[in-house]
Amino acid sequence: METRGQRGAETVRVLKPLTYVNRSGEVLTAIGADDGLDPVRDLLVVVDDVWLAPGEFRFRGRGSSGGHNGLESIERALDSPEYARLRIGVGGPQDSRVDLAEWVLAPLRPADEEAVIGAFDEMVKGIEAWLTDGITVAMDRFNRRGKRES
Repeated sequence: METRGQRGAETVRVLKPLTYVNRSGEVLTAIGADDGLDPVRDLLVVVDDVWLAPGEFRFRGRGSSGGHNGLESIERALDSPEYARLRIGVGGPQDSRVDLAEWVLAPLRPADEEAVIGAFDEMVKGIEAWLTDGITVAMDRFNRRGKRES
């Protein structure tokens, strides 16, 4: 699924893969060659993260997949871990017997959903910083625990 918009003179595309998460990179294979996509400059992958508390988020300029199947698929498609990402905390199960795949596919608990939705305004500001000034500025301004600065 794709939507486009304008931000100044720039066309911004938002893509949501309609595949299983472990095949997320397929959407990049389809658009990369056509658009001359430079993943280091032009790509921000938004992903859930069970290792961050609900509502916390982190921008990263590169890094490992951390075992996230969607990020692994993207790295395979790009043949590189060099792309920006926004990791959104959804929390993880308190009980180690709970299957992690089942956890991330289940609806968020109401309090966790409220925390994630409550962080949207700051995430949008962070994405705008990334669009305007790049990933380093977005990380510097928004990768803080507790109160965030804008």
